[in-house]
This record gives sequence, structure tokens and C-alpha cells, in this order.
Amino acid sequence: MRIDHIVFWVADPLASVAFYERVLGATGERVEQFREGKAPFPSVRICEDALIDLMPMKMSAMLNGLPGAAGSAGNKVNHVCLAMSKAECDALRGRLDAEGVAIPVTMKDSFGARGQAPEAFYFPDPDGNVLEARWYQP
Repeated sequence: MRIDHIVFWVADPLASVAFYERVLGATGERVEQFREGKAPFPSVRICEDALIDLMPMKMSAMLNGLPGAAGSAGNKVNHVCLAMSKAECDALRGRLDAEGVAIPVTMKDSFGARGQAPEAFYFPDPDGNVLEARWYQP
């Protein structure tokens, strides 16, 4: 079993795509289709088989109206963790610093899906969604 996608509620999907492309190095998906009104939201690819969907907050009312989904749309996730190499984490810190994005928490020896990570840090996207970046020993 693997994560296929995560949905973040965002105020401006195109600004969010730009942030994830610029800061994380993610690749935008369906961006032109979204601009043309042919897709309801764009996504960014975080690896070969996983996406972050950037859902416009204005869609939450419609989704909350679906049978069985009342109140489920528009809620934020606590955080999403992205594992990468130490070099990639260091480069990400540099890009976050260049963007003026604060890193409010850094943790040492943090447990995750692959065991103990020597270091992990948290940062917000433009909508306040929290991401964690971590690296593991090879």
C-alpha cells in the first residue's frame, strides 16, 4: 500500500503550484487545464507515484454537499512528511531561507516510516499547510 495523493485546500492554486515548483522542485500537473477551466484543480508531483492536489477552497461547499461527505471538505491536515536525502534537505532549507519562509521547528532523532531520522524540520506553504522534511541515513 502506498499514498497516491494528498489534498490541500488553498486560496490560490496557481500561486501554490508556483511555490511548490520553486521551493520543493515539484512538477506542476494539469496546470494549463486548470487555467483553461478544463480541470477543477492543479496538482504537483512529489515523486513518480504521488501527488499533492491543490484544491481551491471555494470548492469545499460543493464537496460538503455530497451525500456522506458533510463537513469533510476544507479541513486542514496536521502535516505531510517528505523524505529526501540530506543534500536535498540542505538545499530545501536554502530555498526556504531565500523565500523568507520560517522553519519554526527542527527535530533530532525523529521516528518515521523508515525508522529514526537524524533530522527533520517543519515549514508552512503559502496557505499555512505544514510540511515536514526529513532525511534518513543511507
